[in-house]
Amino acid sequence: MSSFFLDLDTWQEIWATLRRNRLRALLTASGVFWGLFMLILLLGLGRGLERGALALSELAPRAVYVWGQRTGMPYRGLQPGRYVHFEDDDVTRLRAIPGVEFVAARLRFGGWRDNAQVSHAGKTGAVNVLGDMPDYARIEPLSIDRGRFLNHPDLAGARKVAVIGSKARGVLFANANPLGEWLEINGVHFVIVGEIHSDKAGDDGDRINNTVFIPFTTFQDAYNQKNRVGWFTLGIRENASSTEVVREVKRVLSERHRLNPLDEQALGSFDAAEQYEKIHRLFAGIRTFVWFVGTLTLFSGVLGVSNILLIIVKERTREIGVRKALGATPGSIVRLVVQESMALTTLAGYAGLVAGVGALEAVARLVEHLDGAPLRSPEVDFKAALVAAGVLVLAGAVAGIVPARHAARVPPVEALRAE
Repeated sequence: MSSFFLDLDTWQEIWATLRRNRLRALLTASGVFWGLFMLILLLGLGRGLERGALALSELAPRAVYVWGQRTGMPYRGLQPGRYVHFEDDDVTRLRAIPGVEFVAARLRFGGWRDNAQVSHAGKTGAVNVLGDMPDYARIEPLSIDRGRFLNHPDLAGARKVAVIGSKARGVLFANANPLGEWLEINGVHFVIVGEIHSDKAGDDGDRINNTVFIPFTTFQDAYNQKNRVGWFTLGIRENASSTEVVREVKRVLSERHRLNPLDEQALGSFDAAEQYEKIHRLFAGIRTFVWFVGTLTLFSGVLGVSNILLIIVKERTREIGVRKALGATPGSIVRLVVQESMALTTLAGYAGLVAGVGALEAVARLVEHLDGAPLRSPEVDFKAALVAAGVLVLAGAVAGIVPARHAARVPPVEALRAE
């Protein structure tokens, strides 16, 4: 194979053959070009659509959320209608559950959509205020714009520090650097140590950007929430089943707070990890379908190459007879035809690959600044491109086998008689 690519005489002979029939060679190559172009384009668009769907779905890859609700069934003399309130000890118990990588206990002012009044230098904004743990940043896709996020010393020392979202910073500080400035939250002052923004799209990303994060323990101390937990965000290990973890979490919490095991109202949960995996499986199926359709399209182009080579072999019957009469072996004849096939498919396929990558780059630039676009960073990964190139080379070799064997079987005497 290496001698083929380095043999100048071989390339000159292939080029002379293709040049004699430029239009036919161009039309033949266009089938291979289009097949690989569409394969690369569909793979890249599928990848971009998957990223866009995951961003718009606002799902964390390996997260489970659990919160308390009202009981709906009596249990051990306790009447239904009780509110389930979590405590600090629940954090320790949940961390001990197999499959749980970490637990982030959380608190907030008001309900899920309620905001708190946060002030700075006479400016006041309606902002979400959350008491969080550092592990929260391992679940949510956050980018640090300035400073840092909450850390474990903040939690251990119940420090009065805060991390502000980019939207909240815009409300209270405009374009000024907020680091080292003070915020007043319900009469308590906090120094800002970081600014973040969410990598999510949609309402959830907007909500996180309009949030001020303070240490969970500081929230408990400053706002009379000792031994209270609002809800939990749990990180699930890669090899663990999120469904089984949720079941065990509910069992542990039901036992701890004397809840009826059959009461489905007492504990609310959302298994983001399971939903995330469903989306991944859906797009895995789409990728398989794209490979199937793209490969068939590619092979249809290769079939055209094979048919054209049969015609070329027939036209060169006399030339092949002369070669054989001068001592050319059947193997050398086969090698010549296969090399022509591989050269044609490789050149056309490379052009299709470059055009496909270029088209994806153009689409990526087009949707880069479109908020809420269903596509996000459409591109084809290097491994997929290598596989496509390998399929192309293999297809080129296969396309040349039938014409090559036909050429090798031509008897020299009959070939020399051919018109």
